[in-house]
Formats: sequence, structure tokens, C-alpha cells
Amino acid sequence: MRRFSLFLALIIMFTCCKTKMKSDNPFFNEWETPFEVPPFDQIKASHYMPAYLKAFEEQKQEIKAIINNPGKPDFENTIKPYIYSGELLTKVNRVFSGLNSANTNDTLQEINKEVAPLLSKHNDDISLNDSLFQRVKLVFENKDKFNLTKEELKILDDTYKDFVRSGAALSPENKEKLRKINEELSVLSVRFGQNLLAETNDFKLILDKEEDLSGLPEGVRAQAASIAKTYGMDGKCVFTLQVPSMTPFLQYSDRRDLREKLFTAYFMKGDNDNANDNKKIISRIARLRVERSQLLGYDTYADFVLERNMAKTPERVIDFLLQVWNAAIPVAKAEAAAQQKLITKEGGKFRLQPWDWWYYTEKIRKEKYDLDDEITRPYFMIDNVMKGMFYVANRLYGLNFSERNDIPKYHPDVVTFEVTRAGNHVGILMIDNYPRDSKRGGAWCGVYRSQSRDLKGNMITPVVTMVTNSTPPSGDKPALLTATEAETLFHEFGHALHQLLSNTTYPGFTGTAVSRDFVELPSQIMEHWVLEPEVLKEYAKHYETGEVIPAEIVEKLDKSSKFNTGFATVEFLAAALLDMDYHMLSEPVDPDIREFEKRTLDKYGLIPEIKPRYRSTYFNHIWASGYASGYYSYYWSEMLDADAFQAFKETGDIFNKEVASKFENEILSRGGTRDPLEMYIAFRGKEPGVDALLINRGLK
Repeated sequence: MRRFSLFLALIIMFTCCKTKMKSDNPFFNEWETPFEVPPFDQIKASHYMPAYLKAFEEQKQEIKAIINNPGKPDFENTIKPYIYSGELLTKVNRVFSGLNSANTNDTLQEINKEVAPLLSKHNDDISLNDSLFQRVKLVFENKDKFNLTKEELKILDDTYKDFVRSGAALSPENKEKLRKINEELSVLSVRFGQNLLAETNDFKLILDKEEDLSGLPEGVRAQAASIAKTYGMDGKCVFTLQVPSMTPFLQYSDRRDLREKLFTAYFMKGDNDNANDNKKIISRIARLRVERSQLLGYDTYADFVLERNMAKTPERVIDFLLQVWNAAIPVAKAEAAAQQKLITKEGGKFRLQPWDWWYYTEKIRKEKYDLDDEITRPYFMIDNVMKGMFYVANRLYGLNFSERNDIPKYHPDVVTFEVTRAGNHVGILMIDNYPRDSKRGGAWCGVYRSQSRDLKGNMITPVVTMVTNSTPPSGDKPALLTATEAETLFHEFGHALHQLLSNTTYPGFTGTAVSRDFVELPSQIMEHWVLEPEVLKEYAKHYETGEVIPAEIVEKLDKSSKFNTGFATVEFLAAALLDMDYHMLSEPVDPDIREFEKRTLDKYGLIPEIKPRYRSTYFNHIWASGYASGYYSYYWSEMLDADAFQAFKETGDIFNKEVASKFENEILSRGGTRDPLEMYIAFRGKEPGVDALLINRGLK
């Protein structure tokens, strides 16, 4: 009996110890969720700062252990432990960054302000650590002695260059200057993004009179009424600066004064001389980036960034952009002239303005093709569009997607899928589609965990998130998308496939960890399948009747696919050229933002009827999202994807298994373990040229 009592006591004591060891902070525990998905339902705002602080300390100790290793520096005792260091920090930062973008609040934004300079300092403490750098340098200088694989040689080369580009070779005095610049830039970037979110959320066009709704189709009115309800304005219609809300109003509203009001609010975001104004922030960022680049030995920030991209130099980027610009400007001018002719025909006594473009373009499209978004929307129910994406991925790569309702989610809008192939688990995909005040604008793809292998060689599978701001359900209607929104879903899904099909070893070099002007290839090639008849018949079905989209509508979609391409190309390129001009500054000046923007756009000859897709003050890509000197990359990648899709077309089978396998093996699976041009040539057998892009856009 006593022996039994002692045994029972030991069990109780062991259980208590285990319970005591389990922390209240989920980041300090093993995640017991399916597939170790973040336990969003358990994570509280109060958990982040303690987790960040512990993560900083853990990685510091890991770096210290590398430096103090008595062995002669080699890949195994220096590069590998460095790459695998900071596991907790990566875990915390991915969850925090993901939620701060997709489901933020005032508390998370305050934490972001506090964390940004700490994270900057922590990263600088590592990248500017001379003892660590000297070990990395020794390995790099002796790489031929270590019998490394091609993947390991690429990783070693990138790691060494990352240290140099981060300032490791600078003098102590210049390292201190660099630290201060990095810290200030991190804070300014956060402020820019928060100001932009506030500006976007602050404006609402509230309408409650029938005459104010003139021209708006029933579906657009219902969507606006649904938005109004979310703000407690039953019986009214609300239009916001979110693109799915704004664009239909600009397309259909007969009220020119209201179109001007809504569009002006959009293009003046961050430029209103108020508490959320971004002009001074941009000016300061631009100056600091010049100072930082010149400290590191580069003439401009663009030189610094592009050294690691496929394009290599600012001159090559400008040459590429102007080739497309010069082809597109005449087309855009012809489109503007056609709209002005229609205005005059209808008795209008005014010159075409940017807020008129969508309205008159829609009229011409309707007249020319008897087609508008309200005709096609019923066939693009969002659930069916996602099924279409999955169908394409299954035909190309053998992937299957099963919805899972037992996995934690950070918001009710999230839909979660387990991805498998031949019965084996591949990863988890979370899709979050609808606009809300807690979500920044645009669309993106990220990871809560990327694919890699642990130190024992075991596969770590990815947890991927796709976020869009698609048209939401309204009233008793499901979410019905435009063809453009369907294309956006396929685009982000392409990024997701890049993550899901990654098959490399080392953290930080998997999935989308490739050069900025290569990363859009996997996403943009997916757009080519959206309107292929063979794909449309699988998913483009009327949400009420189940009828497959009629052949005549498909034909009209195909014929109109190059319609308004001058505008679409020019508004994009105007933003890309603006990005390049900011980052080709060779003197640390504080530019007047309005004046700089006007001078740049006038220099390239932007016509007054078109505004850049992103003006400076809401150009989140380049001031807060890592695309500085890189916005051109969408079109650079289109040069690649237009050519790459031809590899399928040339076989006569858009689902050709051999081509798909080659695309997966040479590009999707390799992450950043090989030079991007080498990857592309290995897939296609040749370098791409700009002609494929021009033909794809109907500009040649």
C-alpha cells in the first residue's frame, strides 16, 4: 500500500512539474495544434513583447556560441548554426507581422512601434558583429576546401555578401552611423504604414438619396448597403477607399461630382497636411536611404538593391521600363482620345479627367464588346474561383486541397485547407479574402512557417497564408468577383504554390526567398490559366443556376482582354518610374514630395488624364513593404511569365505534365538556392526577351 502511495505521489509530482513547466505564453510552448499551426485563439497581445525579448536573448546566445567555438571556422560550425539561429524570433515575428497586416488593432500597432527599433538593433548587433563576420569571411575565402554542394556554395556566397551589404566591413565609426540610420528607417516605415491605414479608414462616401446612386447597378448598391450596415448606417450606401468598393463606383456612377470626390480622396491619401500626412516621412526615408547606400559604397539606393536582382543595374531597369513605356503611351493617348470623343458626342463641355477614366472606359467596353463586370460577376463566385485555382494546381502538380475546420484561425473570414499529394501532407493554406478596417489594402501571400529541413534532415512543412481584399458577400448574395479579382486570387495562389512546393534544406533560402524581380514569376504565370476556356468550364458557373459561363461571354472576355491596356500599363509604369527616380538620387537631400513627383512624371511624359497607380504618399510597396527600387519587378516578371507560359502553349496542352514538372523542379522547388537566370534557362532553355511581354499586353 505504501509502495502504491509512493508511486501515486511520484505520478502527481511529475504531472505537476509538467503543468508548471508549460508557460502561459504560447510562444514558449510546443504547439499542439494540427500540423503545429499557430494557436491564434490562445495568443494575446501581451504575449508578444516577452516573446520578442526572450527570442532576442536566445539568438544572442546562439551567435555567442558560434563565435566561441574553438574549431577552425567551416560550414558546419559557423554557417549552418548561423542560418539555423533565431528559430523563436522567426516564429514570433511571422505571427506578429502576419496579424499586424491582416488583423491589426491599436494595441498591435503600438507594439509594432516599440518592436521596430529593437528588431533593427538586434539585427545590427548580429550583422555588425566583427568576430562573427571574420569567421564567415574565413569560410568564404576557403570555400574550395570544404567539399560543399552547389546549394551550400550559393548559401555561403549569399551569407557572406549579406554581411558585407549590412555593413560588417565598415569602420566602427561608420557602423555606429549605420545603426542609427537603420533604427530611424525602421520607425519611419512603421509610421508610414500606420498613417496610410488611418487615411484609408477615415474616408467614407455616405449616400442616402436616389439621385446620388444614379447609374449604379443593383449589385453595386447592395454591396454599398452591406458596407453601410457594418458601420451601423442601415438604409444608406457607403463607399470606401478600398478598391473593391471604389472601382465599381468610378465605373458606373453618373454623378461626376461624386466620382471626383471619391477619386480625389483616394489619390490624396497621406497628402492632406494632417496628422496622417506622409510627405515628411517619405522625404526623410529617401534621404536616409541615400546616406545608408553611400556608407556601404554605392552611389544610390537603387545601385545597392539591384546588385542582387536579375536586372543588376538601375540603367538596365530604366531601359527596360522605357521600352514598355514607349510602346504603351501612344495606346493610352488613343484611349484618352476615344473617351474625349464620347464625352463630346454626349454633349459634355469638359476635358477628360482621371476620375472620368473608369466611367467612360466602361461605356466604351460595353458598346464595343457588350460586356461589363456586372454581366460576368455571377459566374465568378469566390468559392468557385478557389475551386478553379485548386483544379489547375491538381492538373499541373497533383495537389489536393481539403478544407479543415479543426485548425485555429485569426479571423472568422479565414478558410483553411490541408494540401496533400499522393496522400502525403504537403502543407497548410489559409485564405483570407474580404476587406475590413483591421486589414491593410492590397493582396499578398506570406508564411507562418516556411518549408525547410531541421538539423536532423526531417522535413518541416509550410503554413502559408493568402490575403486579398476581394468583393465581399452582400445581402443574400455570395461574394461575386470581377475577372480582375479572380486574376488576383490566382496570382496570390501562385505565390502560395511557390511556398508549398519548395523542397530545399536551409531556412531563409526556401520558397519565395528569391530576388525581387524573380519572385513574381510563379504568381504571374498562374494568371494565364484564369480565362483559359478549359479552366473556365470547370469553375466559372452561375452562382444561382450552376450554368457554365456561356461561350459568347468567354469569347468577349478573350477579345476584351487587351482592352484599356494602354491605361493599365502606363499607370503601373508611372509608379515604377517614380520608384526608380526616388532611389536613383545620388545626393542626401530632403525632396519636396509634390514637386519631385510632378517633375518625374512630367519628364517621362505622363498624360494628365492618368495618375500613377500609386502616388508617393500611399506607395506602401516602396516605403514599407520591401519593394524599393523593385516595383518594376512585376513587369520584369511578366517578361518571364509571358515567355514561360509559351512553354505550355507550344505543346498544345496548357496542363502538359512534362513542362509542369520541369517548372516545379527547376523553379518552384528551388527557392533561393540557385541564381534566378540559371533557374530560368534550365526551365526554358533560353533567356527571355521583352517582346513576349509586349505581345502579351497587346502592345506589339
